[in-house]
Amino acid sequence: MLRYTVLNPKRYIPMTVIIINREPVELYKILKFEGLVGTGGEAKMVIDEGLVTVNGMTELRKRKKINSGDVIEFNGESYTIEFNPKS
Repeated sequence: MLRYTVLNPKRYIPMTVIIINREPVELYKILKFEGLVGTGGEAKMVIDEGLVTVNGMTELRKRKKINSGDVIEFNGESYTIEFNPKS
């Protein structure tokens, strides 16, 4: 996975783009591998606590399948997912 920042046109705030090389990817794995939490267990805990949204909706499924175009919000930050099989 790779990350870079762009401007979110709907909110005019920076949004980090996360590049994935396969899809779908489970939500907790994105939080873990991108370093947004320390461990997979912590990722599952913050999802259980309702601290993560996907496409504007609170997501409680740890294994929610994330695809290109999805927007994840966590800890006051927004992350959009892009698929690039060559990354």
